[in-house]
Amino acid sequence: MQKSIIFEGYALGLRGYIGKRIIYNIIVLLSVMSINFAIFVLMPGDPIRTYIRQEEKPATFTPAASKEVVAELKAVFGFDKTLPERYFLYLKNMLTFNFGRTQYTLGYISQEMAGRLGNTMLMISICEVLVTVVGVLMGLLLAARRATKFETGVVTGALTLSSLPSFWIGLLVMFFFAFYLRWFPSGREYPVEWLTNPPTDILTIIVGRLYHLVLPVLTLFIYIIGSRMLFVRACALESITEDFVVTARAKGLKERTVLMKHVFKPASLPIITSLTVTFALSWTGAMITETVFNYQGMGRWILTSINRVDMPVLFAWFYMIALSIIIANFVADILYGLVDPRVKVG
Repeated sequence: MQKSIIFEGYALGLRGYIGKRIIYNIIVLLSVMSINFAIFVLMPGDPIRTYIRQEEKPATFTPAASKEVVAELKAVFGFDKTLPERYFLYLKNMLTFNFGRTQYTLGYISQEMAGRLGNTMLMISICEVLVTVVGVLMGLLLAARRATKFETGVVTGALTLSSLPSFWIGLLVMFFFAFYLRWFPSGREYPVEWLTNPPTDILTIIVGRLYHLVLPVLTLFIYIIGSRMLFVRACALESITEDFVVTARAKGLKERTVLMKHVFKPASLPIITSLTVTFALSWTGAMITETVFNYQGMGRWILTSINRVDMPVLFAWFYMIALSIIIANFVADILYGLVDPRVKVG
């Protein structure tokens, strides 16, 4: 009877907590959307005229034609409306995921986003799995071997890797493995031959895609792994000297058991936050890496849109980033109570 009352009280507290977090996240999302709208409205220059200057041929670009084209494009993209009308139309379109068309290809943004999202998620997912596994294990090992030559050497190497720019790592990886050893292709997400003769065998497709992913994934792995190891190490060091860890060792438990069950679990809260936010941002891709390896993913598309001042794409991109981070933080808050009983909800 007492357990039932406690469970019902916890369930009520959990539902109330979730309800409060949902309301809070809705307010945060609307605030971020308003700030994003204001940023693009206050940006200097006219995106329509920038589009015309980049796309129209100089021989046909006359002042009269310019005015007609500007008026037509403003009507197409909604720039002819008043600022309040544009704001509420923006809120409606973002909340219904009606992102409209790009200013350059005039294709639907959702379709172009979906075409590149698979490439980016495949690359980022493989990299994140490798970085998480290696980073957590090495971080715990460094915490266990603190104040040793091994820790000093690895920490120095991790700091060095963390300070290197990603484009420089990508160029070195490309030069060594693609041009010097000729083990892997220097770019693209699949062989060039597939443009004219696409394979039908699923195994050939998988092997070909993974073969082209080796260098981009390796570049991201080298760029991220140092900071991930140091982060896990710092989290583990906060709990490795606690009394319950000393007691676990005094009981004669194996060091591996102590690290995984008694050190890692209480140190996992900031790691959960880092992983959820990283996963939320993974769909945006790695702009520099995708550009270096000519990889047709979200990052390269977004970088191109920034250079072109493609407003509809940038509106959609900023909204999806904000939504992903808000959802990730909400999931992390719920996971806190499941992983660590010291975290109370309600």
